[in-house]
Amino acid sequence: MASPAIVICTACHMYSLSISVGDEGFTCDKCKEIVRLTEKISELETRIQTLIEDSKNVRALDTALDASSSGSPVHCSVPVTGPLQQGNWVTVRRHSRGSKHHSSVPIKTLNRFSPLSEAPTEKPDESALVIGDSIVRNVKIETPATIVQCLPGARAPDILANLKVLANAKRKYSKIVIHAGANDVRLRQSEITKNNIKEVCELASMMSDTVICSGPLPAYRGDEMHSRLSSLNGWMSKWCPQNNKGFIDNWTSFWGRPDLLKRDGLHPSWGGAALLSRNMAHSKRGRCCFNL
Repeated sequence: MASPAIVICTACHMYSLSISVGDEGFTCDKCKEIVRLTEKISELETRIQTLIEDSKNVRALDTALDASSSGSPVHCSVPVTGPLQQGNWVTVRRHSRGSKHHSSVPIKTLNRFSPLSEAPTEKPDESALVIGDSIVRNVKIETPATIVQCLPGARAPDILANLKVLANAKRKYSKIVIHAGANDVRLRQSEITKNNIKEVCELASMMSDTVICSGPLPAYRGDEMHSRLSSLNGWMSKWCPQNNKGFIDNWTSFWGRPDLLKRDGLHPSWGGAALLSRNMAHSKRGRCCFNL
């Protein structure tokens, strides 16, 4: 039987006794529990944000229904996306039995993956699109021609569904930057994740001559997630240039800089969001890594 050895936790840098240490380093039980709890907190924060957004949609629809029942003409132009993981629903207002007027116009609402129909319609072929999960929430690129669309909790199929809405509307963009992966790797289906990202890039290529993949960030949320994101980053860095797609190596920029991430170890801090914004801005000016 092997004797325990003194090891250092890669997260808190405290000394512990352990019999075996994996290739990814040693993480003590306390840090593992902290990672688990912070992940739960992050999921709750995302859910709360989703509920807030849904509540705003419901209030807006109730106002429209009130106007319709009072005899005022109402035109509802809210489009509906078709994310693969979230369904559409119809909000129906029940009238009292004594009501003489009945509205026959269905009002469709949206789920948390809101479509891009609210994007500016002026010269869409001259604007650039940045679309991704909650990692891009605070991305700011100082140019009026850039549209940043954040889809909290989205995986690659959800991004694909929103792009389909734009494709059906004949939207074109000068460049499209795609950021996905943090939510996909949780499914532990690496080959399916790769195929989903390929489909997103293929559709984006029909909407823009320049498609750029923004690589994942080195999340500090346990060895397994860190390893899966690292593997996905390595695959994207090879597949993108081989298929004429741009690639932004965020892994190198964020590596060894836990200060660039929030306490949940996943989402970028304000400094991290600024760095991510610069990486994407540089790629828009043609300095991303194509390696052709």
